[in-house]
Amino acid sequence: MNRVIAGVLGVLIWAAAVSAMSTPVHAQSEQPSPEVVVDDFEEYSVDTVPGTWWYVAPSEERIAAPEALEKGEMFHIRREEENKFLRVKTVEESIRFSRTKEGTLSWNVRKRPILQWQWRAHHLPEGASERDENDTGGAIYVTFDTDWLGRPKSIKYTYSSNLPVGTVVDFGQLYVIVADSKVNSETGEWHSVQRNLLEDYEEIFGGRPPARPLSITIWSDSDTTKDWAQVDFDDIELVPES
Repeated sequence: MNRVIAGVLGVLIWAAAVSAMSTPVHAQSEQPSPEVVVDDFEEYSVDTVPGTWWYVAPSEERIAAPEALEKGEMFHIRREEENKFLRVKTVEESIRFSRTKEGTLSWNVRKRPILQWQWRAHHLPEGASERDENDTGGAIYVTFDTDWLGRPKSIKYTYSSNLPVGTVVDFGQLYVIVADSKVNSETGEWHSVQRNLLEDYEEIFGGRPPARPLSITIWSDSDTTKDWAQVDFDDIELVPES
């Protein structure tokens, strides 16, 4: 099967399973602070795979990250001095692990619309380009809801190998925004990224998203270019507008 078609089918199955497993959240009062910590990776032991992130298989089976990893894939906790972080590596592979609103990630995007995180790229797939929907060494992927056909409405924030920061690529209900790039700065150093999800959603899809997005996903792939990728992630948070 064509890799692009297979990838799209995989995302559709994954989003459908996320939607099916999501339980309604009743209206409740919610203070605009403090931040919601998606993950700062401090609670895990070094060299372990965080089991609070999971993968939805093509069979729609929910699999925790430690059981879903295969040869050529890394999703492990590392430490530098007193700080722990997540290291993600793929060798000719593609992985995605999520946190969902039916699990530990129920937040109101209208009250906490700012998604911020840190990441550090050690190596990105050579020749990869989001315009061709091929490899992305590192990405944070937000799925807001699905359309009437069940297609996920998502924004994927990428660390690009070849496209400059600010590039937007349209794949229908999936939009890719280059949030960091090897083109604009050297790899090997920590970078902080902050995105206003309400503003991005309104500019891309129009209107306002549902108050409770479906999921946030960490993504890496290097299968199309037959190369490898290694990116560190840390301090993924959702905060109110200042």
